[in-house]
Amino acid sequence: MRLMSYQVLARKWRPRRFSELVGQEHVVRALSHALASGRMHHAYLFTGTRGVGKTTIARILAKSLNCERGTSAEPCGECAVCLAVDAGRFVDLLEIDAASNTGVDDVREVIENAQYAPTRGRYKVYLIDEVHMLSKNAFNALLKTLEEPPPHAMFLLATTDPQKLPMTVLSRCLKFNLKRLLPEQIQGQMQHILDAEGIACEADALAVLARAADGSLRDGLSLLDQAIAYGGGAVRAADVRAMLGSLDSAEVLGLARALAAGDGAALLAEAQRIVAFAPDFGKVLDDLAALWHRVQLRQLVPGYAAVDEADGVALDALAARLSAEEVQLDYQLALSGRRDLPLAPDEAMGFEMALLRMLAFRPQREDDSARAAL
Repeated sequence: MRLMSYQVLARKWRPRRFSELVGQEHVVRALSHALASGRMHHAYLFTGTRGVGKTTIARILAKSLNCERGTSAEPCGECAVCLAVDAGRFVDLLEIDAASNTGVDDVREVIENAQYAPTRGRYKVYLIDEVHMLSKNAFNALLKTLEEPPPHAMFLLATTDPQKLPMTVLSRCLKFNLKRLLPEQIQGQMQHILDAEGIACEADALAVLARAADGSLRDGLSLLDQAIAYGGGAVRAADVRAMLGSLDSAEVLGLARALAAGDGAALLAEAQRIVAFAPDFGKVLDDLAALWHRVQLRQLVPGYAAVDEADGVALDALAARLSAEEVQLDYQLALSGRRDLPLAPDEAMGFEMALLRMLAFRPQREDDSARAAL
């Protein structure tokens, strides 16, 4: 029973108030002002990638509308309605998964149900997740109700693919596009959660996890759960890299130094050392491209200085040694090598060929020409 009582971090730390949301200030501000002024729309559309807060915002909005202490942007979180919404059992919040309820009959059932007054709250709130999965006939059946719903009903639509929605639906909704979260925002939330949970962690480990989350806080917290289990209750950088199949920044820096020196033997030795580790080769090329980006910033942006860069001195040396054109070329070759990996006979060979391509297309310098003449 104790094993089953554990709640994953993404669920345990799901925001319950607008103030707890991360990275969606533009949506929070608009909805808070609408709630305060009483100028609420009858249909909202929340779009954005997975795990950025679409369903969470819809649930908080439902709680704000029905809180027993009055409609406001700050629901009390203590009344029976707030507790029921948080527990997922509020009878007037109807969550519909459009991916599994795609047909016109499912939508007609929603429309018929919407005519009845709320059972407990002031509003009956319909949250339709992944709404783009509805069929064409289902959308057509929904249009009239979406345009002129009963005064006690509100529709909250969420989707990761708004391009698939008919214009007739888009024109009837107030649309909010939720942003992908920055790695810094995800890392900050991870640090806050681990501090509250009393779990030891290394900042480098959280930085790696935040980048791997790819803009999704939910994905980041799932990876954090995995890292805690992998590390036996602690989050360490070495464990996280081993878990994700990623490399230490020093390994990627070794590749860049060999390329800058034009040393094929050193480059191959570094590449083979990485291949022996069997990492995600696409991620290695992504990291190399990111390194060239940081080098280019030092070359072309006067006074650029990043905060807390442990490898800043090494990057400064690369920026001084290479021309801006060389860095641009290496960056593009890293991207094309990443894209071509699935076409290679095997990924390790594709990774090595991407590095050798950077070496082969390296512009010849005057000192190289002089050595060749000798």
